[in-house]
Amino acid sequence: MNRKDNKPPCKRSFDKHSVRHGGTAVGGSPIMIQGTMSNAGKSLFAAALCRIFRQDGYSVAPFKSQNMALNSYITADGLEMGRAQVMQAEAAGIEPSVLMNPILLKPTTDVGSQVIVNGEVRGNMRAMEYFKHKKELIPDIMKAYTTLAAQHDIIVIEGAGSAAELNLKSDDIVNMGMARLAKAPVLLVGDIDRGGVFAQLLGTLMLIEKEEQDMIKGLVVNKFRGDKSIFQSGVDILEQRGGKPVVGVVPYINCDIEDEDSLSEKLENKSSDGIVDIAVIRLPRISNFTDFDVFRQYEGVSVRYVTKPSQLETPDLIIIPGTKSTIHDRNWLYESGIEIAVRRLADKGFPIFGICGGYQILGEKISDPDNSEGGGSVDGMGLLRCTTVFSQEKNRSRTSGRFADVNGVFSCLSGAEFTGYEIHMGETMSDDEPLLDCGGAQKGNVYGCYIHGIFDSSDVSERIVKILYERKGLVYSGNKIDRRAYKEKQYDLLADEVRKNIDMELVYKILNEGI
Repeated sequence: MNRKDNKPPCKRSFDKHSVRHGGTAVGGSPIMIQGTMSNAGKSLFAAALCRIFRQDGYSVAPFKSQNMALNSYITADGLEMGRAQVMQAEAAGIEPSVLMNPILLKPTTDVGSQVIVNGEVRGNMRAMEYFKHKKELIPDIMKAYTTLAAQHDIIVIEGAGSAAELNLKSDDIVNMGMARLAKAPVLLVGDIDRGGVFAQLLGTLMLIEKEEQDMIKGLVVNKFRGDKSIFQSGVDILEQRGGKPVVGVVPYINCDIEDEDSLSEKLENKSSDGIVDIAVIRLPRISNFTDFDVFRQYEGVSVRYVTKPSQLETPDLIIIPGTKSTIHDRNWLYESGIEIAVRRLADKGFPIFGICGGYQILGEKISDPDNSEGGGSVDGMGLLRCTTVFSQEKNRSRTSGRFADVNGVFSCLSGAEFTGYEIHMGETMSDDEPLLDCGGAQKGNVYGCYIHGIFDSSDVSERIVKILYERKGLVYSGNKIDRRAYKEKQYDLLADEVRKNIDMELVYKILNEGI
């Protein structure tokens, strides 16, 4: 929603050339959002600011120097970046660019990650190896940042985890280390919903150095539930003891925006209270779980995540999602007992759809001769006649096309148009009928392909929802879903709620003054 007067507050006082870095103007003025902990709401708050600044007539872009996530995205030029910055770019009304996220870490084990720099795989590193190496990446970070800043009025920078990770301070490139590099004033966000917000905010201020304290220009109390007026004394305490203004007390906002954080509440949903019940197998290293968000927009459709055989029950559709560690998660499926439960339902004709790693798992064999994901080989579930061989080379591409002639439950998808992207290390050969005009496989009511985002097209998701309704003897009469328009409404909702509950005049003042 645009401002009714079409005039941004304090726009006259904000000069995009006023913030200088080391005495040299580099373009966009930065503001940084740091948190007291993971999942404090940094990503969504940064997205809200991106949308607000855009509504106020500024060119704005998000930036996060280092993102750790298994949810990633392929840009138009075939480069890989974290989905959080994609979401923020959408809020800002601009095309996602790898400049917004120069370093992406995709965990492969509990102690190691695939390291992606400027959208390209640099290799797999154990945590200790990466910590020794990451300062060498500062030139890559700053090249990306300065290029982006030269293109926009405002840069909204997001930190990671906690601003007070004392054991990581010496090599920090994502929190105060990044704030120093960008000379960015900082807003510190605390999560009151999880409790202890005074300890979070005041404790963080106490633990960081004086120079860093001076860089924090305001506090944000996030995810407040209830009557905000009763927290006024809390605001007073924070301002008196912290010596920083409280920029705002932001309510818990119920908006449907893609959240890449592994702590996302969506993954905790076990409820099958919809007319149509879609069960997603929550693999230990699940990736790109935003692939299924579109189904939650349809009336009467529930999307839930399953970790135990007893939770599976008899859903209308089973989805096996992507994973960053296919062999590990395929073994987990067997050990957990979920594989047997899925097989039984497959034998009864229940539809099963695998995406990326889930597609590989549905096949007969998975091999990793080059040790790209830890090495070894394993039998798949054998529901599709496919074999997958991993290699060191990653397939990254945007893809569009049509469904082929589809058999079984989802014959309704024949000819449906789709768009999406591929991110995978393996190549899959199949003796089954192709699912798409660019590959994939189908056998009976079992389907698989590599395309992330394949359900986002209403031409695909609506057909699936309608046929699942019909299998219950019902007719879907809900609204047709325009995914893009729906997202735009959600970004406006987020921005409107945040704008109402923070002091935007103060935010613009902080932007104008810098550090």
